[in-house]
Amino acid sequence: MPAKPLLSVQGLRVEIPTRRGVLLALDDISFDISPGEILGFVGESGAGKSLTGMAILGLLDPPGRIAGGEIRLEDRRIDQLPQHEMRRLRGKEIGAVFQDPLMSLNPLLQIGEQLIETIRTHLNVSLAQATERALALMRAVGIPAPEARFTAYPHQFSGGMRQRIVIALALCAEPKLVVADEPTTALDVSIQAQVLQLLRKLCREQGTAMLLVTHDMGVIAETADRVAVMYAGRIVEIGPVQDVISAPVHHYTRGLMGAIPSLSPVTGPLAQIDGAMPRLNARPSGCAFHPRCPAASAQCVADSPAVHLHQGRQVACWHPVHPQEIS
Repeated sequence: MPAKPLLSVQGLRVEIPTRRGVLLALDDISFDISPGEILGFVGESGAGKSLTGMAILGLLDPPGRIAGGEIRLEDRRIDQLPQHEMRRLRGKEIGAVFQDPLMSLNPLLQIGEQLIETIRTHLNVSLAQATERALALMRAVGIPAPEARFTAYPHQFSGGMRQRIVIALALCAEPKLVVADEPTTALDVSIQAQVLQLLRKLCREQGTAMLLVTHDMGVIAETADRVAVMYAGRIVEIGPVQDVISAPVHHYTRGLMGAIPSLSPVTGPLAQIDGAMPRLNARPSGCAFHPRCPAASAQCVADSPAVHLHQGRQVACWHPVHPQEIS
């Protein structure tokens, strides 16, 4: 029997009112994440990946608003919570790891102070217990000699070490869900691999669910269990990572896969997807990908495809690819 979803997002719609009308930023986004599972979100810049994470965290920048659908953490609906309740939920039940650790850390406070403050905000513990927990978290995320670095300031840490501290902050209250938005983009490759391995290990050991937002399919392949491919505010394909990578069924996903360099001898130029992602105020009719799609038909121009099951994964396409059997 499959595990009950920890996070369930159904029919999420995000709008941005402007002087010239309302822009549709996210359109009918639906997915689940189970305890201990990592779901990756991938796509070009502007696809709506980070916006999805911000909507879940209750951090949409005004005038952006949730205009439809629902977000449930376990059995509790959280998209309609008042701001003060959502603030309590963030940190305690939902952790967040962002791309730039300096945006998440106070440059004027020692690292130990920041960890203790976060722990005592969400957990009913003494100062001594919070200190002990903070040191244990620093060890867990791979900070060497945490006692010696407890009184250091953020600027005294390298980029990789700062990101580890941000992960420790996100895990202070043992949240059920972590939203990680481009958590390794600013790191060099060796540190990136260590941070991703750490996130995966912590999810497995603590049963924490994770939404991992990235533009890097390599990060998805190494870290996630399933992947959702986004285009112009919609999920166009979602399924197990290896299935989507080995045999993508949406033409956009095929284009993304074809543009990734291979380690095998080069036999020709890399594939490319002609055109660009449409702006919010210039989204085409029907399937938003049809101006760039090699298989577009009159139906694609006229009607937007609903998400349906195809070849073992969900896809929103009128003419999905029929991949060969995955070995």
